Amino acid sequence: MAAAGSGSSIVSMAAAGGPVLWRRLLGLLPHGRLGLAALLGRLSDRLSLGRDRRSRRSSWLLLAPLLTPAIPQVTAPSFCVCPEGAHRFQWIRNLVPEFGVSSSHIRVLSSPTEFYELMKEQIKAAKQRVVVASLYLGTGLLEQELVDCIEETLERSLQASGPSDFRVSILLDFTRGSRGRKNSRTMLLPLLRRFPEQVRVSLFHTPNLRGLLKRLIPERFNETIGLQHIKVYLFDDNVILSGANLSDSYFTNRQDRYVFLQDSPEIADFFTELVDAIGDVSLQLQPDDTVQMMEGMVHPYQGDKTAYCEVANRRVMEVINAARMRQELHMQTFHGRRSEGDPLLPQQDPSAGGDQKPEPDTWIYPLIQMKPFGIQIDERVTETLLTEAERGARIYLTTGYFNLTQAYMDLVLGTRAEYQILLASPEVNGFFGAKGVAGAIPAAYVYIEHQFYSEVCCLGQQDRVQLLEYSRNGWTFHAKGLWLYLAGSSLPCLTLIGSPNFGYRSVHRDLEAQVAIVTENRDLQQQLHQEQEQLYLKSGIVSSSTFEQPTRYVKLWVKLVTPLIKNFF
Repeated sequence: MAAAGSGSSIVSMAAAGGPVLWRRLLGLLPHGRLGLAALLGRLSDRLSLGRDRRSRRSSWLLLAPLLTPAIPQVTAPSFCVCPEGAHRFQWIRNLVPEFGVSSSHIRVLSSPTEFYELMKEQIKAAKQRVVVASLYLGTGLLEQELVDCIEETLERSLQASGPSDFRVSILLDFTRGSRGRKNSRTMLLPLLRRFPEQVRVSLFHTPNLRGLLKRLIPERFNETIGLQHIKVYLFDDNVILSGANLSDSYFTNRQDRYVFLQDSPEIADFFTELVDAIGDVSLQLQPDDTVQMMEGMVHPYQGDKTAYCEVANRRVMEVINAARMRQELHMQTFHGRRSEGDPLLPQQDPSAGGDQKPEPDTWIYPLIQMKPFGIQIDERVTETLLTEAERGARIYLTTGYFNLTQAYMDLVLGTRAEYQILLASPEVNGFFGAKGVAGAIPAAYVYIEHQFYSEVCCLGQQDRVQLLEYSRNGWTFHAKGLWLYLAGSSLPCLTLIGSPNFGYRSVHRDLEAQVAIVTENRDLQQQLHQEQEQLYLKSGIVSSSTFEQPTRYVKLWVKLVTPLIKNFF
């Protein structure tokens, strides 16, 4: 397969993609002085620019959120994609650390109940740390049971002989976690008051919600400006990565995705440091329910915005770069000692038993997206994966909120792979039946879905790009990510799993993190395949008749308003 910067690869891609990508190519003509080769080499970089179709007109009800400044676009680099099997994805380590693990340490979970029970079990067994990053913590009985588990583990740590080094670090979003009189903050205050030296609760506040905007926008609506959306649940050296929040529906009847990484200290350390870095630039919850910044830290909405974002960028990139540097030093030392025939270097013996670490057959890459801080790693990797997917490859992409960025839509419509895109039917949308304006959100998603389906049909891509709607009585749908099947393969070798929804918010407004899991192991590939099949089995194919159903009726005012507000949900 040709490299991402190859002219022939880009030309063939544009030819296969028809008018969508040729419009992109023509849009680069002002840069013609660079020469044709350079022009073609930059095409994939420019795919991320998208088209800004936001209208500046709005009703007075929508005026406040539309006052947020446009975020500048930054081009993504080209990457050389390796040609052999799972190893073709090693280019990702040019951006982030690469963690090699044994597939025997990875388990794919399938249900909310399994997710919830595993978290309680892991909290109770923790000896050193519990690290949680989520949008919010709910206020029901199931959520209280989680808090009780943390409290019991803290009590047990104090009863141990000698000083306890057990720590609990919780990162939530400030606006979502402060909503209502009983909220995430009030749920966690007892832990802070009883264990002030061991518990830290950080509340991230987006720097884009400030000044007049902060004073004008009411509760709930202020969450449209930007959120802490990362979901990481970490217990000692074990990590659960998911898109699920800590709320009762996510423990019972809201379908998401979950992967459990066992005995993975390097990955656990990385995400601990990442949560700490974001926590350092967040508001710190105090035992009296007030919040304050760490001493000397720029305030997210009272201080200088540029200075705050620079500090946040520096802290997060320090975590990423430090992990990469540790790995590079380790590899240099390892290979240097091996080439010198160091007798102290442990030799791999397949027949040896004991605690010998198994050879890695799976590689995990943490992908971070924090556009407010100028960090776009997840966006770059996702675009490159979509661009380089070969003819005959299959991509299964799922999102609970179908609102792809223009760049992602153009890549789906203009590249060569086959796509099966799973999204929520209106009845399983999390906003279905909500009161007030929020109740119209499922209809807005239907309108966006219909527009995309119409473009697929207009380009004659129905055989290559299929939409499917998840439907399950009494459940809602929140799963997100993708599975990549190489041409000729019946099992996936790569999956993306975490918090991003592939929409404008995920790319531009919120703090997001997911991992790319690349594996050569057939058992793990089979687990991922079964996970994909279980989700898609509960879906129906979208056709033109889908939008003729009464449940798909979209009122005129929703059609008019959706283009104005689609970048906020």
